[in-house]
Amino acid sequence: MEYEPFRGELIAYCYRMLGSFHDAEDLAQETMLRAWKARDSYDSSRASVRTWLYRIATNACLTALAGRARRPLPSGLGAPADDLEAPLTPAFDVAWLQPFPDARVDLQVRTDLRLALVAAVQFLPPRQRAVLLLRDVLDFSAAEVAGHLDTTVPAVNSALQRARAALAGIGGIDEVTEPDDPATRAVIDRYARAFVAADVPALVRLLADDAILEMPPVPLWYRGRDDYGRFMDRVFRIRGTGWAVQHLTANGQPALAAYAPQPEGGFQAHTLQVFSVAGGRVARTVVFADPAVFELFELPAQISADDFRRLR
Repeated sequence: MEYEPFRGELIAYCYRMLGSFHDAEDLAQETMLRAWKARDSYDSSRASVRTWLYRIATNACLTALAGRARRPLPSGLGAPADDLEAPLTPAFDVAWLQPFPDARVDLQVRTDLRLALVAAVQFLPPRQRAVLLLRDVLDFSAAEVAGHLDTTVPAVNSALQRARAALAGIGGIDEVTEPDDPATRAVIDRYARAFVAADVPALVRLLADDAILEMPPVPLWYRGRDDYGRFMDRVFRIRGTGWAVQHLTANGQPALAAYAPQPEGGFQAHTLQVFSVAGGRVARTVVFADPAVFELFELPAQISADDFRRLR
């Protein structure tokens, strides 16, 4: 039996369940290893290879989630901050939601990997999480999901109803546009130019009125274009102008890798910024400030001035 063609979608499924790309890769590999070891017990008359693999992956994810805290974004932990000069102290004791590096996994559709959706799913109990993803994202039948979870169809339908109700209040997810949409690209191009120039007024003009800015592993977050702009003014006061950026995508959303200018020349990795664009405006920016995220996206920690010219 051939398992490799399913690796990408298994990684995506495990990522939605766990909120960690590293863990998702490990569990997808574990799923394929378990399947290979149990290959003699596979019965093609009872389930397709894909269905069988998802049953193994689901059980591996549920085992991994036992006793584990959910992976949030800062906006999932409390109210927005009102002190724009608050210390930017990382909270490394929190297992933060990781972004998904699109370029590392061959997938056709990534709309269900949106950061806001994955973050919301993390608040569901693990079995509800599995039911929602298997039924609404992956289109397995209720009977197939019941088989994955060793439960009944009525129990699956009940769990799905509760999961949908819990996510009903998550607004704006369906409004987010694709990163290759021409209007979206134009917005992010303008944002990138303004960011490189440290032009705060130009950045603010691109924001929705209630735009959200959050920056894990710092637990603070801000809401509203005015606070967003004032915070960015603080960043540029500290780090100066003349930044470098690289365009990419994460979670099926437009993203920028931002590099801060260095006194001795060249640029140092600063943040990976993932954007939600709706209605022609930036509605949310999740700024990942953990250096490990650059490693996750296989991005260099430093770039030279010549590298920056090539990026442009």
